[in-house]
Amino acid sequence: MKQVVLLASLFIFSGRCPLFAQQLTSPDGKLAVTVTVDKGGVPKYAVALNKTVVLAPSALGLMLYDLDLSYGLKLVATSPVTAVHDQYSLVSGKKATNVYDANKAVYTFEDRSGNKLAVVFQVSNDGVAFRYQFLGSPEIKLVRAEYTSFKLPDSARAFLQPLAVAKSGWEHTNPSYEEHYAQDVPVGTPASLGAGFVYPALFKVNNNWLLITEAAVGAAWCGTHLDCDSGRSTYKVAFPDSREVVLDGGLYPQQPMNGFSPWRIITVGSLKTIVESTLGTDLADADPIGNTSYIHPGKASWSWINSKDDFIVYDEQHKYIDFASDMHWQYCLIDVNWDRNIGYDKIKELADYAKGKNVGLILWYNSAGDWNTVKYTPRNKLLTSEARKKEFAILQSMGIKGVKIDFMGGDGQSVMKYYEDILRDAAAYQLMVNFHGATLPRGLSRTFPNLVTQEAIMGMEFVTFDQRNANAQANHATMLPFTRNAFDPMDFTPMNLYKLNTNVVRKTTSAFELATTVTFLSGVQHMAESPDGMSHVPAFAKEYLRNLPDTWDETRFIDGFPGKLVVLARRSGSKWYIAAMNGENKAKQLRIDLSFLKNRQGNLMTDDEVDLLKQATVNIPANGILPAELKPNGGLVMVIE
Repeated sequence: MKQVVLLASLFIFSGRCPLFAQQLTSPDGKLAVTVTVDKGGVPKYAVALNKTVVLAPSALGLMLYDLDLSYGLKLVATSPVTAVHDQYSLVSGKKATNVYDANKAVYTFEDRSGNKLAVVFQVSNDGVAFRYQFLGSPEIKLVRAEYTSFKLPDSARAFLQPLAVAKSGWEHTNPSYEEHYAQDVPVGTPASLGAGFVYPALFKVNNNWLLITEAAVGAAWCGTHLDCDSGRSTYKVAFPDSREVVLDGGLYPQQPMNGFSPWRIITVGSLKTIVESTLGTDLADADPIGNTSYIHPGKASWSWINSKDDFIVYDEQHKYIDFASDMHWQYCLIDVNWDRNIGYDKIKELADYAKGKNVGLILWYNSAGDWNTVKYTPRNKLLTSEARKKEFAILQSMGIKGVKIDFMGGDGQSVMKYYEDILRDAAAYQLMVNFHGATLPRGLSRTFPNLVTQEAIMGMEFVTFDQRNANAQANHATMLPFTRNAFDPMDFTPMNLYKLNTNVVRKTTSAFELATTVTFLSGVQHMAESPDGMSHVPAFAKEYLRNLPDTWDETRFIDGFPGKLVVLARRSGSKWYIAAMNGENKAKQLRIDLSFLKNRQGNLMTDDEVDLLKQATVNIPANGILPAELKPNGGLVMVIE
């Protein structure tokens, strides 16, 4: 194997003798990690792409409850390089079949007392991943801190979402990953809310890009985030706020000896690499639930986004079931207070009616115990496994297809366990799950395929609340394929084609909104249009929405820049769907490279002169370059046979 020959110096060493710097490269030889120990015994790693440093030597290490393994260490063993190969399918995502190939090596560090810490590195063509393993007695210890850092060049630029302070915000529901991004700012710019930054974190390093995140968190660990010192280009992994716990549970990771930490993931390359990579699910744990026959991706109608709390009533939901049926959408989501305003018996009536229309119902729940003060109901019905199973059994008997569970409580270890416990119990009753007011999924939809989507984004509901959010929507939405939606399903609840049913005026064009149906990825896509709004939409757009695929076989990045422009192509079967979204309030003339589709014909939908949709037939020229114009905050969709 070529890569093994290149790394022939990586043999097993044992004993207390320190080793020199060790290097591990990707299968194509372009991406390299160098592992060293500095003079203070701090283990470090550096990353280079095509021999250009993109991460300078950055710290590694953990602090257990009674043991600090972050300094005074020696590198005493390096395993042989082995090849890692994995092929898997997702219920929904960027593509149907995913292939992960990487080179792997394990580096073992030891302190003066003989305590050992192993770091497993895997380097693929699109990125670097590593995780920790404490080698010791078979007991469980708390991890009090992690010292992983990412030292970027001082010239790097950052695209980051700030983390909200725990228990702040409406009814003490933060953090819920619902903030606007700081875009193209100098590294070291302080977090605007003072609590750090969430994953995925995007950085531009000269002509290269890095996307940092984590995966395979599991029920024993906590979710983490990034923090930095003002003016410094080093970002550090940080544990959650002490208030981010549920059910009187734990905050810190409970590390079993010889168990593994989550993967720290650094996708490295061009924007095309970032958008097409699947590292966030490649490193996630495989599916433990078995039966997935009841999990069906699709689209849903949803009244709340238009008519809010007061219209979660029988007649309105009946109307939205008819709406879903007419649009050939598979689901209708019934939101807050359905138990009080409609009741279980009438919900069963609606479920039976919907079944006759080939529509399944999804019902909303408030997760909360004492970690928020939200009064919406059903509330406190999911706090224990016994209570969940009782409730889920009722839903299954009624023919309910899924649950939307809101206000989840943070990133502490007990919250991560709560997510997994809910997903396991839901799987036992064949229910799909959508988490709102929630953390980032971190690859959880691969581990639990019944997790069809998750919010963790400032989505369309915020647009309906505040004109300032509507004004920023185009810019915000064109950040998401490069960050939040890069690996995990995202319930933005997109696509308002006519107008918002509030006092807020939408600033994106209709074609921009139509393009979100291709650009945004979600196992169940909850659409933000109403039956009345759809009555104003041209027949050709309705037909497009009735036939829009629920899953994708392939994804290609064509053009774009975070917050300014995104042009993507997604394939379903023999059809390609091209979507473009302009994140700026100025017109753009594009030359879209469709050389892989040259000489083919398709249908173009874009904005007309008065912000209505129009369509035209397009022919991709022999050179594959298609000229196109985007209006300010505008978009387009092409369907090519």
